[in-house]
Amino acid sequence: MFSGIVQAVGVIEKVEALEAGVRLTIETSALGLSDAKVGDSIAMNGACMTVTSIAGNRFTVDVSRESLNVTAGLGAPGPVNLEKSMALGDRIDGHLVTGHVDGIGEVTAFEQLGESWRLEVRAPKDLARYIAKKGSITVDGVSLTVNRIEDQAEGTVFEVNLIRHTLQVTTLSRLARGAKVNLEIDLLARYVQRLLEAPKS
Repeated sequence: MFSGIVQAVGVIEKVEALEAGVRLTIETSALGLSDAKVGDSIAMNGACMTVTSIAGNRFTVDVSRESLNVTAGLGAPGPVNLEKSMALGDRIDGHLVTGHVDGIGEVTAFEQLGESWRLEVRAPKDLARYIAKKGSITVDGVSLTVNRIEDQAEGTVFEVNLIRHTLQVTTLSRLARGAKVNLEIDLLARYVQRLLEAPKS
């Protein structure tokens, strides 16, 4: 379980092909791995991954082909948002995040408005009913609040506001129109759906 508060930006340095996926080597001097061990969970751009080895400021994860098919930004070298899994009793500054990517969104606008920036993302149609104004959503592992939604034929467009600090400590500053991002809906929305769909006894 995670909170959507990015702890460091790491860099995927190496991508090695496996029989059914890839092995990634991530450099992260900023995250600190002294308290990490093999088997721990670390979210990368919002996708929960299992640490398979640690050496100094680097760790590796094995990413299955299925995970690569349903996420963005994990199949090539480049910067990634990192967050260690929470411990019981940790303060939650964002919202409860599972690290299970629900879909891939597309950036439709990214512009500065005064002291902040407006990020607009088109989400897949099947996620539309889970996105609500003033609700929470995770974009590339970052917990954000939805300010506006608009249902369109191609999918639901939602808007979030980014402050300068968020851009400084995450990879979101590198986004541009057309970029693909990992989305995770609010955990509570999943349970509401199940409650509504489950057969009544």
